[in-house]
Amino acid sequence: MKPFTISLFAVLLLGVCHVSRATLASSKEKKTTYIVHMSKSEMPASFEHHTHWYDTSLKSVSDSAQMLYTYENAIHGFSTRLTLAEAKLLESQPGILSVLPELRYKLHTTRTPEFLGLDKSADSLPQSDSVSEVIIGVLDTGVWPESKSFLDSGLGPVPGAWKGGCESGTNFTAKNCNRKLIGARFFAKGYEATLGPVDESKESKSPRDDDGHGTHTASTAGGSLVADASLFGYAAGTARGMAARARVAVYKVCWVGGCFSSDILAAMDKAIDDGVNVLSMSLGGSTTNYYRDSVAIGAFAAMEKGILVSCSAGNAGPSSYSLSNVAPWITTVGAGTLDRDFPAFVSLGNGKNYSGVSLYKGGAMLPGNLLPLVYAGNASNATNGNLCMMGTLIPEQVAGKIVVCDRGVNPRVQKGAVVKAAGGFGMVLSNTNANGEELVADAHLLPATAVGQKSGDEIKDYLFSDPKPTVTILFEGTKVGIQPSPVVAAFSSRGPNSITPDILKPDLIAPGVNILAGWAGSVGPTGLATDGRRVEFNIISGTSMSCPHVSGLAALLKAAHPDWSPAAIRSALMTTAYVAYKNGKKLQDVATGKYSTPFDHGAGHVDPVAALNPGLVYDLTANDYLNFLCALNYSATEIRSLARRDFTCDASKKYSVTDLNYPSFAINFGSGGADGVIKHSRTLTNVGAPGTYKVLISLQSPGVKVAVEPETLSFSQANEKKSYTVTFTGSSMPANTNSFGRIEWSNGIQTVGSSIAVSWT
Repeated sequence: MKPFTISLFAVLLLGVCHVSRATLASSKEKKTTYIVHMSKSEMPASFEHHTHWYDTSLKSVSDSAQMLYTYENAIHGFSTRLTLAEAKLLESQPGILSVLPELRYKLHTTRTPEFLGLDKSADSLPQSDSVSEVIIGVLDTGVWPESKSFLDSGLGPVPGAWKGGCESGTNFTAKNCNRKLIGARFFAKGYEATLGPVDESKESKSPRDDDGHGTHTASTAGGSLVADASLFGYAAGTARGMAARARVAVYKVCWVGGCFSSDILAAMDKAIDDGVNVLSMSLGGSTTNYYRDSVAIGAFAAMEKGILVSCSAGNAGPSSYSLSNVAPWITTVGAGTLDRDFPAFVSLGNGKNYSGVSLYKGGAMLPGNLLPLVYAGNASNATNGNLCMMGTLIPEQVAGKIVVCDRGVNPRVQKGAVVKAAGGFGMVLSNTNANGEELVADAHLLPATAVGQKSGDEIKDYLFSDPKPTVTILFEGTKVGIQPSPVVAAFSSRGPNSITPDILKPDLIAPGVNILAGWAGSVGPTGLATDGRRVEFNIISGTSMSCPHVSGLAALLKAAHPDWSPAAIRSALMTTAYVAYKNGKKLQDVATGKYSTPFDHGAGHVDPVAALNPGLVYDLTANDYLNFLCALNYSATEIRSLARRDFTCDASKKYSVTDLNYPSFAINFGSGGADGVIKHSRTLTNVGAPGTYKVLISLQSPGVKVAVEPETLSFSQANEKKSYTVTFTGSSMPANTNSFGRIEWSNGIQTVGSSIAVSWT
């Protein structure tokens, strides 16, 4: 009997067996949700259908347990509620691989087409008819179907391959779907099993979005063109998704209490069966081994069906090793800025001005004269009064004044609500060391602006030194052409990859700061219960916003190249991404004010027009990923958990992670940088015209030498493959040293670029 495994999934190989439940019947242990992964091919012949086998397996340890979901595509198995003792007993039976408790995930919370060059490249984009055959599945908080972003004007019949449906529920019927929004489902059994019934007075038990996040991500990926879109006049223009003619299907998996892996897995299972071409998932949880990660396991099944899975990298930056969703068959997306800003200046009584950002536009504007300025920490009896937490401000000390609040802990917009409730006229939100100079605009409930740490410190110095400090805030509207742009957002999660350091993540970055997209009609732009404003579009930030950009762009590439695999599409997006501005200077990181690195931006910032014709791609099959799992020394049981079938690693073969045909390179020299040689093998597939590509290596480091063999690759026909080897020879360097560079193959017209990250641990 093997020890009980704590993780996300279970793989169950179970024949007919009879187990005593006497010790379980009297158990009063708390039940929790487990996901049971079964080897469908080993079902005993005595069962006519696998669901009967699942039910018998479950009843062998619990008379009362019921299956929440059965899974057909993402995994083979079911989810259920068990006590710890029941779960242990189930896993101990012959053929059971693991019984894994579910985890709770969380959300990673239209100038973009112009910024990405889509407006100027209509001739190079796929025809609308082919784009309208592509279906983007979005796992999120649902959809507000009345949003203009889901109008179906000009769209033809629903694609014939579509097998999905439009489910009815609270405030939602099948009539809410159309030729744009072709599918809508909701999954709440896992949520309700843990937290009780959905409170339908607060959120709809249906695909309807009462949060706004899902409507925003879905419309970013595939929303229709909407003229005269804006938030209170900010970012005015035509809003459109990245693949504006693509079809959209939503799968509501996130609720007020979070997103539960049993629900996520059920949605992925259904989306695969429904026939989506792209899955967009702006959510994440704790990072764990791939065979325990529900998203990674579901994404593996999707990949095998030709579905590209795009996931947000997470909002835990700028800390290192902060990434989510790092499986190599997932496209992991970080966030950068646009060239658009919403300036709102702080003008002090001493004549100095400091730039900030704001989306405030309400009826109560500040008077023209200067107002008294007070620091929240000096207007509170609480130890954390500087954070403007609820109930911490003393009204008599803030009434009629502008209050300086420090960023952190509670939501930025909530701080303004606290100031307003205490009688304050306005707020200056000051970054601390945790956020540095990163500025995120918010639709505050009172006149307010956010400033960087340096400006905030100077404003506080003035406030503390002047006996009667005064201030006003000047709102400047929308400004475009901001440079440099893009820069990596400070919140964007960073590498290295904590699960597999030899796979470089994130894969790339896309716009994720101050993004305008559709919004739910039942919630204000701040999401606060006290916000009675209603808007059709909202501006928010996060890798949740960058992920659907890439999802939509992947849909465009799928339309242009229907035969491309998910790996080929990702390769095209990565190898054509840019790492320098038009003036030749390297991309910057707002968190440091210095150049960003591949641990921040991956392959670089997405360039969709270039990605349509990449010249060469690094392709991958399911078997390549299985060999990768062998290189990780996964057991047969662990591989079966992930791949849903038997796969035996060849004991006579030497597997290496460095053989995975990934479009980037991560090299790790251990032991404080001892001398060593690491070889990577790669294969390029020609998807363009015949031609000869020559290699260029750019990596300036005394600690490593790079050699590529051969240095020239010639292609005479489409789909021809050529391989090469990269040898990294390292010399001793101090521990925790990193060096970065690029390998580029060029035919004089197209450049196929790969980022390099070298680490000495």
